[in-house]
Amino acid sequence: MNPTSAPGPHTPSVSRYAAMTPVRLALILAVMGLLGLGAGLACGSDGCLGTLGEVDSLIASIRLPRTLGAWLTGAALGLAGAIAQGLFRNPLADPYLLGSASGAHLAVTAALAAGAALGIDAIGLGGATALTGLRSLLGTVGLSGAAFVGALVGTLLTLVLAGGAKRPIAMLLAGVVVGMLLGAVSDLVSLFAPQALRARQAFALGSTSLIDWTGVVLLLVSVLVALSLSVVHARVLDALSLGEQTAGSLGMNVGRQRVVLIAALTLATGVAVAQAGLIGFVGLAAPHVVRRVLPMTHRALLLTSSLCGGALLLWADVVARSAWAPRELPVGLITALLGGTYLLMLIHRRTRRLSSP
Repeated sequence: MNPTSAPGPHTPSVSRYAAMTPVRLALILAVMGLLGLGAGLACGSDGCLGTLGEVDSLIASIRLPRTLGAWLTGAALGLAGAIAQGLFRNPLADPYLLGSASGAHLAVTAALAAGAALGIDAIGLGGATALTGLRSLLGTVGLSGAAFVGALVGTLLTLVLAGGAKRPIAMLLAGVVVGMLLGAVSDLVSLFAPQALRARQAFALGSTSLIDWTGVVLLLVSVLVALSLSVVHARVLDALSLGEQTAGSLGMNVGRQRVVLIAALTLATGVAVAQAGLIGFVGLAAPHVVRRVLPMTHRALLLTSSLCGGALLLWADVVARSAWAPRELPVGLITALLGGTYLLMLIHRRTRRLSSP
């Protein structure tokens, strides 16, 4: 049956889908994002503004880029999650499956260790004054650049180990191996540079507090490019849902299009990780939420998953910075709690449904 077609008259879930269309769902998610934008501008770790019309240097320099950056980071992760789940035909696939997270983590750990050894206290945090050689390189690239390069290297290692992008199962196994290997190397580096542990932990927990206007521009460009590439090749994701052989029998160059989709996945994930650290569950949960509300083809799923991911992370960021003010919670903890709780509820409901007579 066509994923976008309406259920039959005897389907129990017909009432759930009758009043909902992909356009309506996208509008609802966009409105949630706009409401989150207003909340993000109004509230922060230093309190809430009386009115949203009170625009000052605090909003222009800190809250606005952070709020926009949080939405764009969530959109990138939601899009990457939808691509990953479509590519691997696995609802548990997430954007970090190909080793990008472990690669970024190792690169950041190595940059922090090198910075500590060279007397650079805050790479990428407004930057140490770089003089020559490696000090200049670290001061220029910073943590964001190191994380992006590490994410790309991790993905490339996975593809090399898997022998290319032709076999999804091989890529899954290679991603697990690369993740374990790079994670072990990262832990080993930390043993020799214990002073970098705190900053490394902050990166691993995720934070949008350091996103500035440059980060917003990078996130916007990467989301637009990745979304364009994935939407153009969305038909191959629909075909892959019917099986590899079926997709090939439809005359599609599955191998080439899979490479393009992996490039879009890597771009969106790499920039998101570089700007906000390792934020979990957004890329995994956003496509689940969308598909649970309304089944749809991948062309619509990619867009709505982006909107859903943006809204999820933006509201999680608002909670992270205002729930325990003036202290700020890591946004990765909020998304893990929300996403983990949601998935546990789904598993519990499915288990009850299967066990019921």
